[in-house]
Amino acid sequence: MDGYGWGAMGWMPFMGIFWLLILVLIVAAVAGVMRAPGSAQEPPEKAGRRSAGLEILEERYARGEIGRDEYLQKKRDILERGA
Repeated sequence: MDGYGWGAMGWMPFMGIFWLLILVLIVAAVAGVMRAPGSAQEPPEKAGRRSAGLEILEERYARGEIGRDEYLQKKRDILERGA
């Protein structure tokens, strides 16, 4: 055994586990970047940033200042303008 304990074959399983862990870390990092709030792939509403106009519209609807039909139409207009 050349005086080194396990020899070259003893380290083989550990090398496989090491490279598997490296691969898992790379995949996790890429997934984390893709899911990050504000990434280019997500629309602003999903990224946690909401339109100020949409918030005001929801408040007006909640207070009863506008009806359901008007609310839905204005919401569509705001979301289309932001897209």
